[in-house]
Amino acid sequence: MYDALRSQLEEENQFRLIHLLSLVFYSVDDMSDTGAFFPPVNMPTLEAPEERLRKFKYCGKDMSARRQQRIATNLQLRKAKKDEQVLKRRNISQFSNDLVSQASDKEAILTLEDIIKGVNSSDPILCLMATQAARKMLSQEKNPPLKLVIEAGLIPKLVEFLKASPLPVLQFEAAWALTNIASGTSEQTRAVVEGGAIHPLIELLSSSHLAVCEQAVWALGNIAGDGPEFRDNIISNNAIPKLLHLISTNIPITFLRNIAWTLSNLCRNKNPYPCEQAVLQMLPALSQLLQHYDNEILSDTCWALSYLTEGHNERIHHVVSMGVLPRLVELMASPELNILTPSLRTMGNIVTGTDLQTQMAIDAGMLKVLGQLLRHPRSSIQKEAAWAMSNVAAGPKHHIQQLIGCNLLPPLVALLKNAEFKVQKEAVWAVANFATGATQSQLSTLLHSGVLEPLLNLLTAPDMKTITIILDIVSYFLQEADKVHEKENLCLLIEEFGGIGKIESLQLHQNCHISQSALNIIEKHFGEQVSQSSTQCLAVDLRLCFHRLLDEGSLMTIEAITN
Repeated sequence: MYDALRSQLEEENQFRLIHLLSLVFYSVDDMSDTGAFFPPVNMPTLEAPEERLRKFKYCGKDMSARRQQRIATNLQLRKAKKDEQVLKRRNISQFSNDLVSQASDKEAILTLEDIIKGVNSSDPILCLMATQAARKMLSQEKNPPLKLVIEAGLIPKLVEFLKASPLPVLQFEAAWALTNIASGTSEQTRAVVEGGAIHPLIELLSSSHLAVCEQAVWALGNIAGDGPEFRDNIISNNAIPKLLHLISTNIPITFLRNIAWTLSNLCRNKNPYPCEQAVLQMLPALSQLLQHYDNEILSDTCWALSYLTEGHNERIHHVVSMGVLPRLVELMASPELNILTPSLRTMGNIVTGTDLQTQMAIDAGMLKVLGQLLRHPRSSIQKEAAWAMSNVAAGPKHHIQQLIGCNLLPPLVALLKNAEFKVQKEAVWAVANFATGATQSQLSTLLHSGVLEPLLNLLTAPDMKTITIILDIVSYFLQEADKVHEKENLCLLIEEFGGIGKIESLQLHQNCHISQSALNIIEKHFGEQVSQSSTQCLAVDLRLCFHRLLDEGSLMTIEAITN
């Protein structure tokens, strides 16, 4: 087969072909206004997650405990799942208008064995054709043979071809093939890294051939997205300055999307977080990208900022100091879910920080947008918005007053009544934080908002943590009402909403903490009512029993019945 291919290539003059192929790639300096020679790559859109693990701030009874909880929750970060954002992308596009196709017009389909022979050939044309065949094999939409290619030992040769600077087409094909291998499992990504790909890929960021450069960015993004180990490997090899330099050049939108996505993966993951130096390097560029018009660039930039605002207050400080809060609030109002979700997540992270950082988010207009997000038709957005509100409610009393001033209690009550249970749980946390930090006046406003009835209805929820929190809230309401001599009225209200029966039944709950909490509430606040009610019920039962026995002709006396 190779003899036949060689014959065909010799007919067309192989050296002339190599030269022509190299001319396919435009240098950065030679770019026209239309961008790269290759047509735009279709990038997958980001879908917002329906499920996430999240941070809670439930605050206890005093400001000291609230402050400690605020600090502690920064250490209880949501686990980053791959359904939040696309971490790895496989390039399956077929370039239709390039001279590379000249090399494959007369190419027979190569088997893996043929490819192995080709990449090990001393003939650069056969190396190119075999590499291109491997790339096409790895670009299959379904079940690409990543494992077979790795086991065939092709990675070292592909890494070697990354260094073939006289042959940019070969560099491009090799980078593309490695991109797709690195899009696989962690084990497959590790094979690329251990094959020595990171350093030559970073070197290709300085290539004068834009298509080569873009494919290297894509490959590095896949590697960085695998986890903190490979992310830090890329950072330590000085990739960030070269990536940032590309942003300032005249590059097509598809390339800029890839850069934004790769930067987001360099911001992602913890244990450890990316180093402070890397974060400070990237933040100015992310701030710049946040002003872009493209939805995908905005989405990935917001995701990057959401990762950077997880954790310690110092990390939040670095982001807030860039002056990005007003723009993030604008993006919270975006109709595009892939922009709204990460911008809301970022602001939610920021209000887990210090009181000052939370106030800066409020001053930027966050609460004005939060109301409409609590009413959003998507439950995932309602949940994020309720979580963000609970973080603000965990702050000082003047933050709670601003929640009231922005009229956020009515939509919160609506969520408690009608939302999906996963949203209702977040709303319960918001009520808990609000109640335990409120003044008497603010607590009265909360009760008058209609929060009590839906809260009591959730005592039958199939979630012990939620029930526990609601019992704590009810106990706190009663405790505070007693201080202003309003406990009797509140007890009547709880009884009217069927709360006493629900609390009584929880005394038999299998969870000891729940049963004890319910018992404490009944004994401390409803003892007389329950005792009187029980006596009345017993008297009724005795009368009914007595009349039944008389009807049956029994000679038993009432004393015998009571005995």
